[in-house]
Amino acid sequence: MMILKRIGIVIVLLAIFSGAGLFLFRGTLLRHVVKGKIETYSNRYGLRIAYASLKMPSLATVRVEGVSVVPLHRDTLLKLRSAEVELELLPLLQGNLSVKSMHTDGLTCRFVKCGGKSNYDLFFQRIPQEPRGQETEDVVPIGYARRVEQALGALFRLLPEDATLRHTTFMGERDSLQTVFMIPDLVLEDRKFVSEIAVSEEKMNGKWRVAGTLDCKTRLIEGSIASAESGKRIVVPYILPHYQTFVAFDSVAFSMKQEPFSAGNQTLTGYTEVGGLEIHHKALSPDTIGLDKGEVEYMVHVGERAFELDSATTVRFNRLSFHPFVRADKTDRWHFTASVHRPSFPAQDLFASLPSALFSHLRGLEVEGELSYDLNADVDFNCLDSLKFSSNLRGHGFRIHRMGTTDLSRMSTEFEYTAYEHDTPVRTFAIGPSNPHFRPLSCISPLLQMAVMQSEDGSFYYHDGFYPGAIQEALAYDLQKGGFARGGSSITMQLVKNVFLNRHKNIARKLEEALIVWLIESQHLTSKERMYEVYLNIIEWGPLVYGAAEASRFYFEKEPSELTVSEAIFLASIIPRPKHFRSVFNPDATLRENQLGYYRVIARRLAVKGLMTEEEAEAFVPDVQIRGEARRLVLQPDTLISPVQATAWEGGRI
Repeated sequence: MMILKRIGIVIVLLAIFSGAGLFLFRGTLLRHVVKGKIETYSNRYGLRIAYASLKMPSLATVRVEGVSVVPLHRDTLLKLRSAEVELELLPLLQGNLSVKSMHTDGLTCRFVKCGGKSNYDLFFQRIPQEPRGQETEDVVPIGYARRVEQALGALFRLLPEDATLRHTTFMGERDSLQTVFMIPDLVLEDRKFVSEIAVSEEKMNGKWRVAGTLDCKTRLIEGSIASAESGKRIVVPYILPHYQTFVAFDSVAFSMKQEPFSAGNQTLTGYTEVGGLEIHHKALSPDTIGLDKGEVEYMVHVGERAFELDSATTVRFNRLSFHPFVRADKTDRWHFTASVHRPSFPAQDLFASLPSALFSHLRGLEVEGELSYDLNADVDFNCLDSLKFSSNLRGHGFRIHRMGTTDLSRMSTEFEYTAYEHDTPVRTFAIGPSNPHFRPLSCISPLLQMAVMQSEDGSFYYHDGFYPGAIQEALAYDLQKGGFARGGSSITMQLVKNVFLNRHKNIARKLEEALIVWLIESQHLTSKERMYEVYLNIIEWGPLVYGAAEASRFYFEKEPSELTVSEAIFLASIIPRPKHFRSVFNPDATLRENQLGYYRVIARRLAVKGLMTEEEAEAFVPDVQIRGEARRLVLQPDTLISPVQATAWEGGRI
């Protein structure tokens, strides 16, 4: 018993002397540890890290002065006049860093990029990995959920409960353009923070007000940004001069809460809300896009090998709201699934919520009834051939009460059509009897009608404007090729694009195109027969050659009612690339052999439709004898097409 007592006394004395030694030599120990860390990061990233003074006023308080971080052969990245950090003592004794309070003065961060080199690119360089030993080869890598949990855990441990940041500056310089964010004082007290930020960039100056809550115990961050100047909006700097994108808004609010880690799953919840948003970029729309109010209340699940946007998520867009579901699973490659199911809602809510800059032709449209919508997508990059995609907008008692800025039924009667070349109008002509080159369907060979339809959209008369199979196949093909290599446009979609919309290829046009197609088809604003008649009279069939009558005259010097099977299939074959019609011919104006397969496929389809017998289709050998001006252009490939010739073709004189 006496021995145990003596051992206990020795242990207590050792603890006291150790604590006293730790307290007396804490500064020396700190500098030793910091020196090792500086050497590690200097060697890893090529940095010169220095400080003027480093002290520990107490066991849990660190004070540093005169800090500088300079990448080798680059501009200074960071300067700090002084900082004092108080750590949580108990976690510190357990080997974990947890910040209790922090006070900084004179922090300046400069991010400089010039001539393709920057003083921060070193942080994005891949660090060579140490070769793994035999004992680590079978270690299972940490999954996404654990990575997120660890990263956010470290973030909330290092974020202080109380802080004061004085005279803080963040500066970005790129090719002589300087963007500066100056924060005179940012105070975090009792988990609340508030500050003003002075923003300057060339002639643009503004003041922002940021405020919010930081609760490390409940792992919650929330905040808001708005202009500190009455009547002004926030214009987002940097992206306009560098990316030609204008973005401005009245206010932004956000929150993010980390839920407890459970069963290998990490859940994040929160919201993002923006008011008075304006965006302008020519790739989106030629006009400024406005959004009065947008909000997302989200729930995200992170698993070991998957990310999921829960269907409890709510997206609000002006008067619209819906609940999207998106999941991304990683096996060898990513597998994405997505769905949206929106039960019946007032139809006017959709058209009243559309930004007028994106949907200018639908501006002012008034409708009655209800709509419902379903979207399902399944894209597995391990097997793109299995791709599935469907999008279905349905009307319930839906009808158009009043047209907007554009009469969507204009194709039903004679109208003027303008053809464009590289966004420039080149010809305007009537689609109706007043045009001597207009041909009704009855004056166009059934062979040409069916050959074009089988080539472009075989189910045109049976679908509602969209051919899901073609869209699905085109999407799979484009993903395999890594770009827009194939389109899935139906004849109705091609008509809407050419008759109603501008020629700028952007996201806005595709969205507006889809809605106009749905309106025309679902409301029967133009009959299928009339749409096909318009199509055959406006499509381009060669250099400044538009419509079946001009094409038949240009290539064969005959009427479209007189075309042979070979001539009809030829005209159908060049629709995708009408200006390159010469490429399908040999130098002597005979058809290239690589075209024969296409002709036989279309011939078999014509036989199925009863326009030729199966025997004729099997024995079919194309005979394309071009004449007149088209033949001259093939035999003289360097010939340029003059405006005089184009005018002559239009007048039927050649």
